Amino acid sequence: MEQIILVGGGGHCISCIDVIQQTNRYEIVGILDKDEKVGTLISGVKVIGTDSDINKLTVKYMNFLITVGQIKSFDIRVRIYNTIKKYGGKLPVIISPAAYVSPSAYIDEGSIIMHNAVVNAKAEIGKNCIINTGALVEHEVLVGDFCHISTHAVLNGQVKLGKNSFIGSNAVIANNVSLPEEIIISAGACILKSPEKKGIYIGNPARKSDKS
Repeated sequence: MEQIILVGGGGHCISCIDVIQQTNRYEIVGILDKDEKVGTLISGVKVIGTDSDINKLTVKYMNFLITVGQIKSFDIRVRIYNTIKKYGGKLPVIISPAAYVSPSAYIDEGSIIMHNAVVNAKAEIGKNCIINTGALVEHEVLVGDFCHISTHAVLNGQVKLGKNSFIGSNAVIANNVSLPEEIIISAGACILKSPEKKGIYIGNPARKSDKS
């Protein structure tokens, strides 16, 4: 098996460990997290350092996966991605054996497809994305880099999602809708037409939140 290091030791990491172990393709060498967590175990995997150790670890290890979650902010995942690339690390695509990814779909580096997710025909998933448990990405959907499609969210056919965005649990995006970069769609929201501006969208049908 190939070796891999995980960067980020929170709740999303726990789910990622389960997916990785189910693939039987990678040995998880360790996790990078905060100083105070070094030496502790997360789902049986040891925290071996912090993200400041990435430059040293790329000398010995090739594969990394960013296991920091992403809800409101994409900044941390982007920063870690850029650090790994700077020092020559690779970010493989991780696909749960319990997911379905069409042979005609495209998944870019560093993205993870979690249990029971579906990525259908001719869909394209960008770099360092999370397609979370039970999410549905339908035919010809385009998902930009650094996006999180949360649990059981639905992106219907030919949706276009700009980079650095978050789609909340059980949200539904109607066919042919285009979403701008850095948009946040709250859990359970329903988007029926293309929003003109980024921000936080809530409700069914969705409206832009006054707080965004």
